Amino acid sequence: MSNAVKLADFLQDNANIRVLQGEEYVSQKKIKVSDIYRPGLELSGYFDFYPVDRVQLLGRTEISYAARLDSDMRKRVFDKICEPETPCVLISRNLPVPKELKAAAAESKTPILISNDATTYLMSMINQYLAAKLAKRVSVHGVLVEVFGMGVLLTGESGVGKSETALALVQHGHRLIADDRVDVYQRDHETVVGESPKILKHLMEIRGIGIIDVLKLFGIGAIKDETEISLVINLTNWDSKANYDRLGFQENTRIICGIAVPQVTIPVKVGRNMENIVEVAVMNFRAKAMGFDAAKTFDENLTSLIAENTEEEKEGDKD
Repeated sequence: MSNAVKLADFLQDNANIRVLQGEEYVSQKKIKVSDIYRPGLELSGYFDFYPVDRVQLLGRTEISYAARLDSDMRKRVFDKICEPETPCVLISRNLPVPKELKAAAAESKTPILISNDATTYLMSMINQYLAAKLAKRVSVHGVLVEVFGMGVLLTGESGVGKSETALALVQHGHRLIADDRVDVYQRDHETVVGESPKILKHLMEIRGIGIIDVLKLFGIGAIKDETEISLVINLTNWDSKANYDRLGFQENTRIICGIAVPQVTIPVKVGRNMENIVEVAVMNFRAKAMGFDAAKTFDENLTSLIAENTEEEKEGDKD
């Protein structure tokens, strides 16, 4: 996990959440875990396993229950909920904030945030946001592009033509995510996501030209911040002695962040239109995912033809 998410950055990225109280403390607060907590048992006074370091989310259930408590009990409960380690308290649905909570938050220098959104929506949205921000990232050498809406990681040795192929794909209307170095992280058990390091965002290096800004040259439609990596295309220099897959029966994968991502190897040779080949590879991969496998069809046709010829030979032997 990375160190933390600054509360100020969290608020900047989530415009539906605003500061109700404690604006002066926002810059001092950081969120270190992605889990969100709704203090339920704590309102009844049970704090044995209270996760003090989480964002504390109070919805209609918590606020209405707190309203039934007497003032002294509310004060004791909120004094314990608002600890110096608590990053913030978030109130959903623009619900009224108990004065005891405001006092406890002011005493512990805990910001109170508020939103008009429903509690369950906030919980899901914040959890996804923090899980992505706090996820462990690893760097992969390659170029990440989105082709026909699918994230494709172009890999291969330096100088094989990854950036040039990506540039041609951008000119075909596809989108660049990252060039040269891709930061990847695991979103869930089946998904790995790639993004560009901040220092390289929207930039691409083309040998003979230098650094270009894809956003300024091709517009907002030519770039994207992140994408799920669905396919790895390994570009390799053409070797006449190598045994390349000509029919498409081989199924290889590359392990990225513990997840097996499908991989195909495409040899690079002078005169080959690599961007067109990459586009076809992506369309073929999507067709396979939908159940249309050309290699399988060829194999079935070949098997059927062999069977027919065998039957004809048997009939000829009988005559």
